[in-house]
Amino acid sequence: MPTINLTVPHGHSQADAAEKLKSFAQVVRERYKDQVKDVHEEWREDGMTFGFKTMGVEIKGDVAVNEESADVRAQIPFAAMMFKGRIEQEIRDAMNRALA
Repeated sequence: MPTINLTVPHGHSQADAAEKLKSFAQVVRERYKDQVKDVHEEWREDGMTFGFKTMGVEIKGDVAVNEESADVRAQIPFAAMMFKGRIEQEIRDAMNRALA
């Protein structure tokens, strides 16, 4: 399955960045309510696992919160390859807003 790998710098402490990202799922639900379904997240000390459905495809992944960045690794189905760039940009934008 194809993967998305993103690094989003944050400029916060690891704990503060993690706290800000806890709003990530809520931001996705509100901003993309007509485009995403079944948004879920599960937090651990240094990051989270997440999943959602968009455009009929399921995206699953995890976020590792480090001292300087949040690293996203997600799997997308082959059927979504033509939307990979858009999916990456939407995830990056949502995370940047959450980390602002």
